[in-house]
Amino acid sequence: MAVSNRLKTALFACAAFAALGAAPAFANVGACLITKTDTNPFFVKMKEGATAKAAEIGVDLKTYAGKIDGDSESQVAAIESCIADGAKGILITASDTKGIVPAVKKARDAGLLVIALDTPLEPIDSADATFATDNLLAGELIGQWAKATLGDAAKDAKVAFLDLTPSQPTVDVLRDQGFMKGFGIDVKNPDVIGDEDDARIVGHDVTNGNEEGGRKAMENLLQKDPGINVVHTINEPAAAGAYEALKAVGMESNVLIVSVDGGCPGVKNVKEGVIGATSQQYPLLMASLGIEAIKKFADTGEKPQPTAGKTFFDTGVSLVTDKPAAGVPSISVDEGMAKCWG
Repeated sequence: MAVSNRLKTALFACAAFAALGAAPAFANVGACLITKTDTNPFFVKMKEGATAKAAEIGVDLKTYAGKIDGDSESQVAAIESCIADGAKGILITASDTKGIVPAVKKARDAGLLVIALDTPLEPIDSADATFATDNLLAGELIGQWAKATLGDAAKDAKVAFLDLTPSQPTVDVLRDQGFMKGFGIDVKNPDVIGDEDDARIVGHDVTNGNEEGGRKAMENLLQKDPGINVVHTINEPAAAGAYEALKAVGMESNVLIVSVDGGCPGVKNVKEGVIGATSQQYPLLMASLGIEAIKKFADTGEKPQPTAGKTFFDTGVSLVTDKPAAGVPSISVDEGMAKCWG
């Protein structure tokens, strides 16, 4: 019988842990953190928050990550390992918000608490809870800021969208559609990227959430229209890549770049003028609250509840810029540096 690639991945992971002398199961309350990658600073900070809180409250934590943004197969293998190890709960930032659902269901059926961090699953109730930024609001804030900053010129803007992956995970859709809403673009179907017909939209390209992807996507869209003057990016690594592509053709001073994340490198890029404004989120808080929730579930059986009036627990968002716009709430770069990803 042929062995599936997914099963091969899971077997390889288990063999690797055995070779390293890893314990076959958790000794106490066990938890897993599964992120999209272990290189993006956002997920590095998330791991830092989970690790510190786990050590503080006596939770055994194992961490896993995909090779790149979009690597769902490695995340599925990690879930299977967590179930086999006897974990009490899993924190996950899903690369494929629909495709991961069967594996999440398997974990929940086995009695694990599954909490989505940052990126809601589809449907959102596929996880027991979601701890996240209001990603729609994050996009809306940078859209409002860009519109107010351009003033009358916004009606003739040429906007490029640097998205995440072709699968359009929820975080991608929410930030993208939020920006359009804030900028005054009719989003048509709010659950889909790319069905809009506003003449100001030059086009969309995907970045895989990294700098090289941002550079290539920006180059592609500049070939389509060299008159682009507004760029919405899914995250700050993509924004940094877009800036490099613009700089290579002498356009870095003529284009307004906005983004989401609010990490220390991204806020520094706001200070340096690479990014005009960014919506700051708080992954360390997401992860530390998630570890607390798993410990409470193990002790009491109680599951976390969403913020009143929302379908998820809202961990907050702040627009960071040193060029505030009338009517758009924001904090300064100095404030953003003091809070970055805390």
